[in-house]
Order: sequence, then C-alpha cells, then structure tokens
Amino acid sequence: MTPQDAVDLGREALLMATLVAAPVLLAGMIVGLLVGLMQALTQIQEQTVAFVPKLVAMVIALALALPWVLSQLLEYSRELISNIPQTL
Repeated sequence: MTPQDAVDLGREALLMATLVAAPVLLAGMIVGLLVGLMQALTQIQEQTVAFVPKLVAMVIALALALPWVLSQLLEYSRELISNIPQTL
C-alpha cells in the first residue's frame, strides 16, 4: 500500500461520512435558522424553544433518510472489503 492509497482511502471515508451526515445536519441547520429567525422576531430567547424543534426535525430526517444512508454504507463497505486483496 502506497501513501497515495492511504490518502485516497481517507478521502473516500471522509466523503462518505459527509454524505451520510448531510441529511440530518441540513435538517437541523434549516430548522435552527427558522427558529432563530422566529426568536429574533418575537424576542423570545428561551433555549429549549430552539432545541426541541431541531431535535424533532433531525429525528424525522434520519427516519426518512435511513434507507438511503444504509444502502450507501453497505455499498461503501462492500467496495472497501472487496478491494482489500488489491491494496495489500
């Protein structure tokens, strides 16, 4: 295994982690932005008002994206394991 192979494996792993986390993070970011805007407009500065909607949105996003996330992880794992003989 060359250093370039190790760098490529690390890059692919980081890309997969980003893709898998993106639906949940985007849902939390969008809901957080909307709740922050509503808090600024109404001058309600309670922390739990921002936490609960973000948590609910992230759980819903995870539930909706879970089949896609699992298929991506299985495909990546299958490819990674099948390429072990070529990298050694």
